[in-house]
Amino acid sequence: MQFLDLHTHIAALQPEVLRIQSLHLSEATFLAMPKQKPISIGLHPWYTKFADFPTLQKYLKVIAQQANVRMIGECGLDKLRGEDLSLQLEMLRFQVQLGDSLNKPIILHCVKAFDELIALKNSLQPKVPLIIHGFQKNAQLATQLLGQGFYLSVGASGLKSPSLSGFLKEYTGPVFLETDQGEVSIELIYEMYADLKKISVEKLKDIIFANWQQVGLLPY
Repeated sequence: MQFLDLHTHIAALQPEVLRIQSLHLSEATFLAMPKQKPISIGLHPWYTKFADFPTLQKYLKVIAQQANVRMIGECGLDKLRGEDLSLQLEMLRFQVQLGDSLNKPIILHCVKAFDELIALKNSLQPKVPLIIHGFQKNAQLATQLLGQGFYLSVGASGLKSPSLSGFLKEYTGPVFLETDQGEVSIELIYEMYADLKKISVEKLKDIIFANWQQVGLLPY
């Protein structure tokens, strides 16, 4: 069974890894969009200018329908970087609604805006999974987000966090694993998480496979 990498910016293909490459939508990516390998595509809050939003909306509506687009995003909210938060919320609202209409999960970036993210989810009440990528905050916030119906995806940094790793050690619900920028391989992240849970890597593969099935990412 393959290692499953939910969110990565690595483009390389490996037979032993099924990875979903995250792409930020721009005119260049629209014109050279991969048609085969699994990707997520969205409007990242760091890089999207609101002046370009009307055009990018049209692009995203077209691309999102491709079969290899497995998730919408990464999209989200960031109080430290990007457009005014009110504009980020408008762009995020569109992407969540688009994913919901296509029955494709949303992969989320969130920095210091979790209250606003929760409020948006409660307002829209999407049926598709909303997955927060690169989560490395504390157990209290993890509990709050999971209680609100979000899913969490973690990488090496999250697994090294004492508060979060202590929570994950006891948590029995679905969690996803990712490499993001790829500083640590997905194989090593699996080893780290398996060691935390005191199970074998092969057993963990079965669990992560079932988690992907639960949110509609498998079979692919």
